[in-house]
Amino acid sequence: MATHNLHTPLTESDIVRLRAGDLVYLSGRIITARDRAHGRMLQAADRGGAGEGGEVRGGVPFDLEGAVIYHCGPIMAGTPGSWKVVAAGPTTSARLNAETAELLKRFRVRAVIGKGGMSISVTEAMRDRCVYLAATGGCAATAADCVDSVCSVHWIDLGMPEAVWVLDVLDFGPLVVGIDAHGRNLYHEVQARARDRLSVIAGTSSVEAQ
Repeated sequence: MATHNLHTPLTESDIVRLRAGDLVYLSGRIITARDRAHGRMLQAADRGGAGEGGEVRGGVPFDLEGAVIYHCGPIMAGTPGSWKVVAAGPTTSARLNAETAELLKRFRVRAVIGKGGMSISVTEAMRDRCVYLAATGGCAATAADCVDSVCSVHWIDLGMPEAVWVLDVLDFGPLVVGIDAHGRNLYHEVQARARDRLSVIAGTSSVEAQ
């Protein structure tokens, strides 16, 4: 297990050297996004082109080149121009399996942060291009302490937790590489070991019952 201190935006070389089980600390900009934001990003990509308000790629008003997307619905305080992050814990990532696999086909997102792992299809979509970084659940206030500033907010009409918040972070972590860019998924490995162990236990119980 190695520890990496990375700065966003991330490059392909940044992520291909990460291995499942490594620790990562991130500095730079990360982007929060949950269900509705993912849906809107994909809709914008479908429309394509540039639009009003400074859209940068595929009609999306923030840069996804080398981006880190954080599955998070933060609690914010303040007013436009003076936002402060109160809590920023991770959202369960599995609810975004379908959207993430599609998003990775359209944009060069290099890392996804969340909790609970993601599907086989996402694991394959991440191969050679992206990693999944596991954040600790239940530490929302601690995560907020790693946020230096709120750079901007987009799609606030979706509501505070569903809007896209662009955050400047410093040493955000520790984050565990749960899925690397080489096809290894720690969550699936643990599940497989649990199934094998359960089969052994069930087989032993069956023998004892005879």
